[in-house]
Amino acid sequence: MEHCILVGCDLHDKSMMLKYAVGTGAMKKRLFGNTRASHAELIRWLHRLSAEAGDAKVYFAYEASGLGFVLYDRLRAAGIVCYVLAPTKMERSVKSRTTKCDERDAEAVLRPLRSHVLLGERLPAVTVPDAVGRDDREATRGRQAVGDRVSGLKTEVRTLLKRYGVEKPKGVGDSWGVGHRRWLESLVVAGGEVGTYGAVCLGSLLAQMAALEREVEHFDEHLKSLSNTERHGAAVKRMTAVKGVGTLTALTFLLELGDPKRFHNRREVGAYCGLVPTQSESGETTERKGHITHQGPPRIRRVLCQAAHVWVRWDPAAQATYERLVARNSKKRKKIALVAMMRRLAIRLWHLALGEGLPEDRPAARPSPGVPRQP
Repeated sequence: MEHCILVGCDLHDKSMMLKYAVGTGAMKKRLFGNTRASHAELIRWLHRLSAEAGDAKVYFAYEASGLGFVLYDRLRAAGIVCYVLAPTKMERSVKSRTTKCDERDAEAVLRPLRSHVLLGERLPAVTVPDAVGRDDREATRGRQAVGDRVSGLKTEVRTLLKRYGVEKPKGVGDSWGVGHRRWLESLVVAGGEVGTYGAVCLGSLLAQMAALEREVEHFDEHLKSLSNTERHGAAVKRMTAVKGVGTLTALTFLLELGDPKRFHNRREVGAYCGLVPTQSESGETTERKGHITHQGPPRIRRVLCQAAHVWVRWDPAAQATYERLVARNSKKRKKIALVAMMRRLAIRLWHLALGEGLPEDRPAARPSPGVPRQP
């Protein structure tokens, strides 16, 4: 393996800083742009390096970012082995965190790649979905983004009313229901309680909200169509049988999780969702559990949190489990119990995604003497 080409890349919006080496040889650097033409130039250069080293195999790695997997796709299509690394799992020194340098960042990618290829050490690479899976995922992410904007506008409306001391009168119905909206629109027309320009701002916020709510309906139609496709239909049907799990939650979980078969057990699922506790153990110190790791896609935790609230409320078995966890951790720490239910729900949905049916909740294992119980 000494005659392989190893390349670590620090990828930016407009540039790519490379640190590369032939096997165990000295590291060198090279700078490229980050455009389609630059990618083609990079591939030609890598093929030339490979030929000069006796048709050596090329290994390329860069950290995942908001730039997606365009570079990954083009390198793989050109026959180059490419890895996308998880930034949260990269080992970095305290000094490297305070001293940013593109060349050092590229070297920080090259080192674990070299250890993986030459020594067989574990590489913190992410699983890259196929092009169809990535495209499907845009639908759920777009729906969540539009929903966030609607929620933000509702907060702005409430804040504007508070600035003018306007309170919702009795008899207008639930918040954001038909009666509530008619009352808000009457404030825009009258303009007395909220002032002249307050009414202008309120009208603008309501108009923006109406437009975005139409976008929400538009996305929901696409999600309904996506949930009926052959690749997702059966799994979504099984998952939405769980109380609290709707089409958006099921699709978000499926698409952010990726291939469910790549997980070997429930612990791996909980860890990927970032719902396992951190742990601290050193020397003779007893192992201590901390807050959850928050690793993995935050969108999964978000939909699981929303679904878990409904699941606990309407499913008798889930409610009993939740109450038992609350009693164990004291009522003042209900959040611990809710996070535990989120983890249980994630594992349940994973089983359903695999087509294994609805698993029964397992009783919590009895802890060893002297070790505090964890949810």
